[in-house]
Amino acid sequence: MQQVRHQLTLFVQPKDAVVIEAIRSKFNPVQQALIASHVTLCREDELAPLNVIIAHLQQLPFAPITVQFGAVTRFDNDKGVMLPALGNNTKFHQLRKTVLQPNIAIPRLLEPHITLMHPRNATCTNATFKVIQAVNLPKQFTFTNIALIQQYNGGKWQVVHQFH
Repeated sequence: MQQVRHQLTLFVQPKDAVVIEAIRSKFNPVQQALIASHVTLCREDELAPLNVIIAHLQQLPFAPITVQFGAVTRFDNDKGVMLPALGNNTKFHQLRKTVLQPNIAIPRLLEPHITLMHPRNATCTNATFKVIQAVNLPKQFTFTNIALIQQYNGGKWQVVHQFH
């Protein structure tokens, strides 16, 4: 039986993700092969029924959003590394609420971040974390598209549709 997962994602533009992808390539190539640098907008459990969300997204006008990021931090018992967003991220949360409006009146709080090392398939050491901390990472990204992505049986995430 095939397992299919869907998410709504804000991909970092490739030209803006060069430094991040270099870190991911060196320290977490498995995750990098599965999905490019991104901020998850909506997780799979929030997207049912998916056809309602897609129809809603096709009618939604939305402006680009800019997210500010802080210093790298470790998570999940220090195995993972992420670039967390700074501030209250009002525009991000408003976008989530608008997208999920037909299904979820008050979405759960999802803090935007970019995962550099995913604890499912990498483990950060103190030495690795020091190397990552020394990298001059971008402090903000602007997102202009929402991507509906899908994954079959734990494989590579594929873009199904882009909403501009």
